Amino acid sequence: PASTGPISVAEYMREVLTNPVSGYYVNHDMLGPDGDFITSPEISQIFGELLGIWCVSEWMAAGRPKQFQLVEFGPGRGSLMSDILRVFSQLSAPLGGAEMSCHLVEVSPRLSKLQAQCLTGDQSQVSTNEDDPVYRRGTTTTGLPIYWYRRISDVPQGFSIFLAHEFFDALPIHIFQKTEKGWREVMVDVHPETEDKLRFVLLPSATLASSTLLQTDEKRRHVEVCPEGGVLIQQLACRIVEDGGAALIMDYGHDGVKTDTFRGFKAHKIHDVLAEPGTADLTADVDFSYLRRVAGDRVTCIGPISQRAFLKNMGIDTRLQVLLRHCQDPSNQAQLIQGYDILTNPEKMGERFQFFTLLNHRRLTTPETGEGLQKRKGPAPLPVAGFSELCLR
Repeated sequence: PASTGPISVAEYMREVLTNPVSGYYVNHDMLGPDGDFITSPEISQIFGELLGIWCVSEWMAAGRPKQFQLVEFGPGRGSLMSDILRVFSQLSAPLGGAEMSCHLVEVSPRLSKLQAQCLTGDQSQVSTNEDDPVYRRGTTTTGLPIYWYRRISDVPQGFSIFLAHEFFDALPIHIFQKTEKGWREVMVDVHPETEDKLRFVLLPSATLASSTLLQTDEKRRHVEVCPEGGVLIQQLACRIVEDGGAALIMDYGHDGVKTDTFRGFKAHKIHDVLAEPGTADLTADVDFSYLRRVAGDRVTCIGPISQRAFLKNMGIDTRLQVLLRHCQDPSNQAQLIQGYDILTNPEKMGERFQFFTLLNHRRLTTPETGEGLQKRKGPAPLPVAGFSELCLR
């Protein structure tokens, strides 16, 4: 609004995406062929299956704890969780004895309803109590308890594998430009000539954000910073230190080299971020170097590595061959091959999409066994699936 002066890009994104009345996430079915973008789980079942195997592999490497919480941030329509839960039900023998539960962090009531239909059929209930941190609960079609929350702090403590697929890229960013006078914040303001148009402006003086969010040794001249992403990483790191577990972050991103990635998407095409606010999805590539810095040395960070490398390490080629052998219908076979190509082709999602994990330090240290002079190294820790090549036996 003209009366209030310019607002930060972060405020603009928050307003455009999550305003309860006009927000994009509140009003649009943005997923799938009719929406504004398609995600990997919508492209191929293999994606979710391999992630399911990754989750089980990390649970085993942690010593098979009795409690096993699977937590997903912004689960879309529930496609990814659905594929993962199918893998879990197929691996019931190795998982036997674990108390498993499913926890979804989702702010949109409309999306939570879609997720519930996908994952529970009609086996879920909405809480009647406004203050209940669990606003929906139910039982998955595979028989696991499932809960919905608005924020991570409401998810119970305990050993957890956290998944964030295309979640961090929609968190609000601040944009900064290097000037002769130092860093200045890029803001969104009403166009002076036409009231219904917006434009970017550079603030003449420093803001709290420009004086606190940037690294003193920053080499880039144009930088996007996502403080909400930083806060979430800190919360994840604390959880992983206290309760064990791991977080896997999968997103468009870079390792601190890109400068200008703020984009709008509408009907699968690039859309001007300032035009018709609320009708298009707004995203920015994730700066993994920032997430690593914020996580600090409390946890071990590995990555980012490309989606192509991760899926190849996870055995996607072998899995594709198995599915093709089991599938007689030529059109289904063509669909599997096309899905594989979109996920792994460097020209498509193979290189643009990155995988990054936070692990408990104990995960990669070799325990010592025995007393005094008899002390000896225990067995070497298992390699982290996806981030190193799996030897398929």
